[in-house]
Amino acid sequence: MSKIFIAIKKHKIASVLAAIVLIGGGYYWYGSAKAGSASVRYLSSAAAKGTLTTAVTGSGQVTSANQVELKAKVSGNITKVAAVAGAQVKTGAVIAQIDVRDALKSVRDANANLQSALLALDKLKQAADANSVLAAQNAVASAQNSLDKLKLSQPIDYQAVQNNLQTAQNNLAKAYTDAFTATSNSFLNSPNIITALNDILYSEQISAGETALNKGQINTSALYNSTYDSDQSKIKSYQIVAENDYAAARRAYDANYANFKSSSVYSEAATVENLLNETLSSAKAMAQAIKSENNYLAVWSDSRSLRNSSIFSQVAAYKTNLSTYSGQANTAISSLLQALADIQSDKEAITAANDSLKTLKQNQPLDLAAAENSLKEKQSSLAKLLAGADALDVKSQELTVQQRRNSLADAQTALADYTIRTPFDGVVAAIDVKVGDAASGAAIATIITQQRIAEISLNEVDVAKIKIGQPVTLTFDALDGLDISGKVAEIDALGTVSQGVVTFNVKIIFDTQDSRVKSGMSVNATIITNVKTDVLTVPNSAVKTEASGASYVQVLGADGQPRDVAVEIGLANDTDTEILSGIDESDKVITQTITGGANAAAGQTGAAGGIRLPGIGGGGNGTFIRRVGN
Repeated sequence: MSKIFIAIKKHKIASVLAAIVLIGGGYYWYGSAKAGSASVRYLSSAAAKGTLTTAVTGSGQVTSANQVELKAKVSGNITKVAAVAGAQVKTGAVIAQIDVRDALKSVRDANANLQSALLALDKLKQAADANSVLAAQNAVASAQNSLDKLKLSQPIDYQAVQNNLQTAQNNLAKAYTDAFTATSNSFLNSPNIITALNDILYSEQISAGETALNKGQINTSALYNSTYDSDQSKIKSYQIVAENDYAAARRAYDANYANFKSSSVYSEAATVENLLNETLSSAKAMAQAIKSENNYLAVWSDSRSLRNSSIFSQVAAYKTNLSTYSGQANTAISSLLQALADIQSDKEAITAANDSLKTLKQNQPLDLAAAENSLKEKQSSLAKLLAGADALDVKSQELTVQQRRNSLADAQTALADYTIRTPFDGVVAAIDVKVGDAASGAAIATIITQQRIAEISLNEVDVAKIKIGQPVTLTFDALDGLDISGKVAEIDALGTVSQGVVTFNVKIIFDTQDSRVKSGMSVNATIITNVKTDVLTVPNSAVKTEASGASYVQVLGADGQPRDVAVEIGLANDTDTEILSGIDESDKVITQTITGGANAAAGQTGAAGGIRLPGIGGGGNGTFIRRVGN
């Protein structure tokens, strides 16, 4: 032993390491031996049917008053304001009056209609007098006369419309001839104009006639080079516009002229109309080119005048010619527009005549049948009058009288809406109108009631689950044991954001009033959002979720071993989950797995959702509880 101790002293580090290895190996061997004696227990609960309730909870304060805005049910001007802010009012007190003239007129008219219906009923019940018989006979004669006239007039009317159609067709044919003439007339001047527009831009006439200019310059260059440097940019911009407009006019003219040469006054109507529209477009393009070149020369002339420089004689001649060309182009455009309008007008006349013919063909038989039916009705009325009142007619008139009475009652009810009254006892908090204002659905006044309400705040997730009218249970921190029922009365449409959290205010009305509840007291509200009865439920801890999102439970079999069963889940609250399918009532589902043993802790550290209860002492004893569920 002495030799061993001497060796340990000489090799301290190696000795310490060897000791650690020996102790660790021994501890591992001991733990492995104890692991064999570990036990597993399952806590289970039977699936049972019952009532499943979900709720949202929130807290807030009691307020002592609720304010109601009184709004008019009708429109009109305010003629009287009968209350002031701060006044106490009783139920039915008048707050304001809306102009009732239209409503009174409706009542008056409804009453007059009722009286008329009553008179008609009395008259119906009386025997026919000589005057009534004579009037009925005259009505029969008048209906016969109308039928005879209709039979004579219908053929005449039909022929007149046919004549109108023929006239419109003749006018349209002439309009196409006139249109081709207008097109031809426009080409009397357009070739000269388009050539002159080209010469103004691209001939060498200006440089040829001015000794101060170098010969051989085209006009655009001559005008540009004869302008001061500071004005050249402006002249250039007008030159570009003039050249572009001339190019557009040239393209339109060339295409138009080619089509004109291939057509004649005998061409199809569609060809003439297309040529007319094309010529009009070409004339407008030419007019625009004339305007642009005139602007171009005018800007150049103005620039020269401001510099006290002379205006080239050829430029002055160009401007005079452009004025003449403008007049010619405008005359052509006017003539072409008139030709186009004449064609359109004649087309519309033909359409109208055809429509009239169609209407006559449809309506003449109907009109004739209507006249014949009218005669039969008048004859039947005369026969009924001579025979006396029919029981069904009397009953029908009595129903008419009742309808008129109902209309009068409705008008009187509507009249009452023109007076704004308080629906309950309270205090006038505000008057929002004055005499002369228009009542159009806005608030007339605000009335404060004495009914207590609770105002709570909910987050955006919870507020999405509640609705107006849902039942609420209210408790109070200051009143132990007091529960008051209520209902959701109002939910804010717009939330409030504070530090990134959105909250919504919810108002809850009390079903009953308790004098112990004071304004400003803290209140806790449980809002019932859903209730399902006779549903199969299991504890939440029994439900597990796979990675795919599917749900399952572990059912304890007769052999005491668990098996996984896929389930379809429904509603859930804080404790229970509804099972729609997969298991039956009384099936035992595992809610918790308990593993015990000397080395249980070491063997369960990887369990999802596990909770470790530390053992006593340093030997590693303890209990590991794994929750079943997500």
